[in-house]
Amino acid sequence: MKYDSDVLVIGSGISGLSFALKVAKFATVTLVTKKEKDDTATNLAQGGIAAVLSVEDSVDAHIQDTLISGDGICDEKIVELVAKEGPDRVRELVNLGVRFQKGKQGEEFDLGMEGGHSARRVAHAYDLTGHEIERALLEQIKDNPRIELLENHLAIDLLIESKVKHRKSSPQDSGDRCLGAYVLNRQSGAVRTRLARVTVLCTGGCGKVYLYTTNPDISTGDGIAMAYRAGAKVANMEFVQFHPTCFFNWEAKNFLISEAVRGEGGVLINAQGEAFMKKYDKRGDLATRDAVARGIDAEMKESGADCVYLDITHKSADFLQTRFPNIYATCKKYGIDIAERPIPVVPAAHYMCGGVLVDQYGQSSLNNLMALGETACTGLHGANRLASNSLLEAVVFAHRASQYLEKQINEYRQQPCYDVEPWKTGGAATLDESILINHNWDQVRRLMWNYVGIVRRTKRLNLMQTRLDWMLKEIKDHFYDYLLTADLVELRNLAVIADLIVRSASQRQESRGLHYTLDYPNRDDTNWKKNTVLSRKG
Repeated sequence: MKYDSDVLVIGSGISGLSFALKVAKFATVTLVTKKEKDDTATNLAQGGIAAVLSVEDSVDAHIQDTLISGDGICDEKIVELVAKEGPDRVRELVNLGVRFQKGKQGEEFDLGMEGGHSARRVAHAYDLTGHEIERALLEQIKDNPRIELLENHLAIDLLIESKVKHRKSSPQDSGDRCLGAYVLNRQSGAVRTRLARVTVLCTGGCGKVYLYTTNPDISTGDGIAMAYRAGAKVANMEFVQFHPTCFFNWEAKNFLISEAVRGEGGVLINAQGEAFMKKYDKRGDLATRDAVARGIDAEMKESGADCVYLDITHKSADFLQTRFPNIYATCKKYGIDIAERPIPVVPAAHYMCGGVLVDQYGQSSLNNLMALGETACTGLHGANRLASNSLLEAVVFAHRASQYLEKQINEYRQQPCYDVEPWKTGGAATLDESILINHNWDQVRRLMWNYVGIVRRTKRLNLMQTRLDWMLKEIKDHFYDYLLTADLVELRNLAVIADLIVRSASQRQESRGLHYTLDYPNRDDTNWKKNTVLSRKG
């Protein structure tokens, strides 16, 4: 057999597109995306991208804000390099056609303020920043002869050399390596092997493991689950960021109210119209996301209310329609004029700060496998991501990974390719999805919300683990016996992600950043100022 391409990129968000665009200058690329090419979390990102783009700001300030937000376990070298390299990457996006909002006095950027930042440093395209970045990058990708784009294709599992050669690794081995992936065509149901010299996971996060999330339906943790099954190390899966302000309306699915609304003066109030955040954090409404989410959660539990409210009625309708056109229009569609009434909001699962453990070039612990964006754990976010650092991390690491690969590509091209057995389709029958998939999908998400949410307890984690052990076994028993569907693949991945989150949370016997447990309410730097690392190999 021969390789289908030099590089297999799985995912078409900002990290996947940025990386593919750079790598296509010296290599052939297959870009796989599970739905349409623009159906990504990037496309939904509202706030913006954080970087030092003003003389009134400094790299040192950005570093310190990130370290404070990360609550003691950021990798300081990674934080420094991202903060230093960030401004160049943002300007590179401008050169690629991204239309960031310009400042009123002729400044290069209109910079927004968000929680946890000590200065205005968030470049934005109003409240549609992710959509604008995705648009510009897709325009650059379009018709590139060195990039094969496969829409509506879903990666099932990574192809690993030791399994292909049917060998066991030994301590003397140079290490296992990734050879590509099995990929499901969602429309035809066919599964084929996609062999590549290097595989790059850019599949985004895993918010759909929770009942309430700001994430799109695609966010089922596919890349992290595949990497873990293949033997790669994953880290810090207990640190799930809950965005404090998701629009509370049953008809408006997963609609985020950007951090920037509070940055422009929005105040969180309860049903009595009382501002409450100062009770929970001296920084008030502009505290970091973990603190604000816990404050809202505590206020709701104390009052028994279904939501709290975000009040920005002191701003004019003209200002709000200009600064937040998408938020203003969506809330208006559901009967809330945000210039006249406060917005009902609740916390919702938003961002995974952990992921596939990688080095400063995006290399995982498994040879020939890289991970970028929300799929990766780079060390930048620590125990809690600073607002708008995610898009920044994606473009910085896409650039660094492409630079690394350009230097190493000839070495990768000299590695042998192996014959790979086709995917075994199992029995001819199609699984009755209403029994296994729909029920277990709902169970995972509901139980994770109730037992492994913003505030945790050991007893709840143990109960969740018991449920998951049974569920994982049931899914495994069915997975290879029936014709594959995308829903079954995603359910399998969601169950693995839930298991990783629960096991990581059970190990960390302290409260830090996004992991808050009533059984260990204090931070323990003596024993837990470190990453939580899991691997199938021990």
